[in-house]
Amino acid sequence: MIDLNADLGEGFGRWQLTDDERLLSVVTSANVACGFHAGDAATMRRVCALAAERGVQIGAQVSYRDLAGFGRRSMDVPSAELAAEVAYQIGALEVFARAAGSRVSYVKPHGALYNRVVHDERQAEAVVEGVLLADAALPVLGLPGSRLLEVAEKAGLPAVTEAFADRAYTEEGTLVPRGENGAVVTDPDVVVERSVGLARSGVVNAHSGREIPVRARSLCLHGDTPGAVDLARRVRAALQAAGVRVEAFA
Repeated sequence: MIDLNADLGEGFGRWQLTDDERLLSVVTSANVACGFHAGDAATMRRVCALAAERGVQIGAQVSYRDLAGFGRRSMDVPSAELAAEVAYQIGALEVFARAAGSRVSYVKPHGALYNRVVHDERQAEAVVEGVLLADAALPVLGLPGSRLLEVAEKAGLPAVTEAFADRAYTEEGTLVPRGENGAVVTDPDVVVERSVGLARSGVVNAHSGREIPVRARSLCLHGDTPGAVDLARRVRAALQAAGVRVEAFA
């Protein structure tokens, strides 16, 4: 059994990046941008309504305040400020989720913040503090072995492991930085094959070619890549053909 999640609502005003409506017919969980790296109030409201209509779980994708850099630039934000901004983003999305008859079911950091809290315990603690401010029962989605999930578990929050079918891994189980060659896996056949391997065996080939363990309850498919909808459909079909039940974790 595995969950399929995708980053959605990543537009701003008239600019639209993700095909939210069609992706929401494939995924089981939606990581909705909360206005700090992408998204705006109207987009958040629309995506929450579509997700609720399709029975897709709504997750708050929280990030550094970095619209210009799409949340992918590392920032040194004081802990108290980061905690407040995480809570603020969750609260904003919760308004629209509840208006749609649903609720925010989990939290996932985005971009530079996601990668930072793999190793940075202080920033991880700030993120968890923000989650606790918003809702002391919200699951936190993150990389296996990350400081974020360790801190979340210590705080009593459900920690949910995540894998990436379309991102390259180091031998240590972390993601290859986006600025390096081959950081994003672009061959659809390879992405589909990796998805099935991750779901059934909990393994993936690292950037070096060595097989590493990556056991995860949720599988992320990026919504901002070309052909994202068709690829997501292929991945879901391949998982089901391989006997994997696709179901939300939340």
